[in-house]
Amino acid sequence: MKDRENKKCPFIYTRATGGVAPVGRKVHDSLRETTHIHVEAQGHGRCACQQCDFGACDGDCLTCDYHRTNDIVSLDAPISECEGSARIDVIPSDAPSIEEVVSDRDLLDRIFARLRELDPDADIIIRMWMADDKVSDRSIAKVLGRPQSTFAGQMKRYRAEFRRIRGF
Repeated sequence: MKDRENKKCPFIYTRATGGVAPVGRKVHDSLRETTHIHVEAQGHGRCACQQCDFGACDGDCLTCDYHRTNDIVSLDAPISECEGSARIDVIPSDAPSIEEVVSDRDLLDRIFARLRELDPDADIIIRMWMADDKVSDRSIAKVLGRPQSTFAGQMKRYRAEFRRIRGF
């Protein structure tokens, strides 16, 4: 039994000695983080270690021969020699620009103003649209007390007018 345990004795590579050293099972298990460090470093392009050299990885990337530098740059780092321009200032954003927001708000105000000109119950229709943007014409007609087919025809004309305002 003791001979079998010696065969399974875990070891770790130490770069300082260039060899392997036997360690206990608990120490070996605690050093599994090395694998995670290595995989993360390769994923971020900070490690150029070949697969065959992975056994030599001890997780100390800063002293490793395969460590690539200059791959991580702070967002506060200047882009060029000029002061005041940092990388964070040029990160593209998915958020709409303020001009788009103002333009959309202006268009919506114009459409609502035109609806108020066309329909005396426009404020009720607008409130129902604001409460639920998928509200059906049938439910709006029911609240307004109009026949559904009449209201559907009116809404068809209104939507054609709104498309004209939008430029479509």
